[in-house]
Amino acid sequence: MTKSKTVYQHAPSGYVMFVAYFGALVYFINNADGFWQVVFSFLQAAVWPGILLYHGLQALGV
Repeated sequence: MTKSKTVYQHAPSGYVMFVAYFGALVYFINNADGFWQVVFSFLQAAVWPGILLYHGLQALGV
């Protein structure tokens, strides 16, 4: 029987992404007025980093 060693190399970036998602979720939920806007807030919080990166790279001309 062999033992395998598990290495977690991306843990710090995962933590940063979780904090960013949770912060965005709190922001979007605070601005929501109804039930469906709260549901939509979960999607917005998940997608906004990609949109931010897209526009940032577009502004740099990449």
